[in-house]
Amino acid sequence: MISSVDAHLSALYRLRRFGIQLGLATISRLMRGLGNPQDQYRCIHVAGTNGKGSIAAILSSVLAHGGYKVGLYTSPHLVRFNERIQINGCPISDEAVAEAAEAAQRIYTQGEPPTFFECATAMALHHFALARVDWAVLETGMGGRYDATNVVRPEVCIISNISIEHTEYLGNTLAKIAAEKAGIIKRGTGVVTGTRKKNALRVIEQAASEKGAPLLRMGKEIKIRKERDGSFSYLGEKRRWPRLKVGLLGDHQMTNAGLALGALELLMDKALNLSDEAIYTGLAAARWPGRLEVVSKDPLILLDGAHNPSAVRSLKTFLENGMAARRIILVLGILKDKAWKPMLRDLAGIADRMILTKPRYERAADPEELAAFVRPIKQDLRVISPLPDAVSLALDEARHGDLVCITGSLYTVGEAKAYLETRHASR
Repeated sequence: MISSVDAHLSALYRLRRFGIQLGLATISRLMRGLGNPQDQYRCIHVAGTNGKGSIAAILSSVLAHGGYKVGLYTSPHLVRFNERIQINGCPISDEAVAEAAEAAQRIYTQGEPPTFFECATAMALHHFALARVDWAVLETGMGGRYDATNVVRPEVCIISNISIEHTEYLGNTLAKIAAEKAGIIKRGTGVVTGTRKKNALRVIEQAASEKGAPLLRMGKEIKIRKERDGSFSYLGEKRRWPRLKVGLLGDHQMTNAGLALGALELLMDKALNLSDEAIYTGLAAARWPGRLEVVSKDPLILLDGAHNPSAVRSLKTFLENGMAARRIILVLGILKDKAWKPMLRDLAGIADRMILTKPRYERAADPEELAAFVRPIKQDLRVISPLPDAVSLALDEARHGDLVCITGSLYTVGEAKAYLETRHASR
């Protein structure tokens, strides 16, 4: 018998046939029909090429430790849809998913159907209002200006960084992509960015100036300093927080935490009540699955959703600095619309053995095509599909002290995570 939530999720997934449609007309209609729930709580809006999910999770953790009720909306999910919509770190229940889906469906059946992401966004914003959250932290899906999440009026927004991505939708230059992401900046709303590339930063600076939005730039108004004990210190315009620790692996997470702290500093200037204890404990307690996530220590299994060259470079740095003594078995599945050639070059240089595979997703790259490219520079190479078979082979081959690293896409990581949970439960 199909449960209510399964029926609603099936209907929701059928909306994927409409693909990606950037624009705010449909989501605005949904919001009006739901009574504009996004106006019933304060919001933080996070955009950028990499790190935006980690930043959102850090913000959610700190605010929750400060005593606030916090909604968190991110994408994609790894194993279950419920992961996309959380309150104080807990995914919403199946019953809440069904209620939110039904509420959105009552609206969209009266007009043009929404895309999957538009409907999921409406469900999240509606649920947060029902739950009476104090804050909602929202991660954009793609871009910013015409992303469905851009129906909110945030108290502060963050643009983590800018790299070339989704060129068919966002443009083929850093400046064009930056302009799309800067579309989340609202008049008078503070902005924090980690963007360092001059062409992109110039666009963000101009957008902030035109909107009268205070701007904090990583490396200028705000700085982070790594300490010898593995902690870091935050040096802001008005506040200093020394020797912080973030509960996420990788030095790049210090930058993400610094951007989150910059946003909190701007909010504290607007009377956000947040103690130093909440900041320290919230940072240390932050968790974000699928990003340098250790899911087993024997054998050591690391999941990382690095899906573009910049994210792969962060993964490579982590492996070179922290795992150099281990034999690395790499299980890799990439989407075909990503810049997979530089990703393969970087990963081939650190992997002792590569197993190329294919996640169950329509945009997944053919692993045989990946293999044809990388074989001249990596001899110890296998192509194994489906993905669970590739993970199983890696685990069977792993010796004591080896590292199995599964990466290339959040879809790869999600499918692997589900398989590993099933494998563990059956033993």
